Amino acid sequence: MKQIQKPIGYFTRNLSIVLGLVLIWRGIWYVLDAVDIWLFGGHHFWTAILGILVGVAVLYIPDKDLREIEKL
Repeated sequence: MKQIQKPIGYFTRNLSIVLGLVLIWRGIWYVLDAVDIWLFGGHHFWTAILGILVGVAVLYIPDKDLREIEKL
């Protein structure tokens, strides 16, 4: 039998997960900005194109389709 969680505990757990994901994303964002400045002198064009290509590949490779983009 599944036990019902208390609302405060449920909220706190989910909030901590969201906060952790946001902080990871923030760190990745700053590292990628530093790489952009280091390799390309702060010009975002090539890193934006590369980011789009890597993102499409990450969405395509597991299922061999791009249905995830339909959800946008």
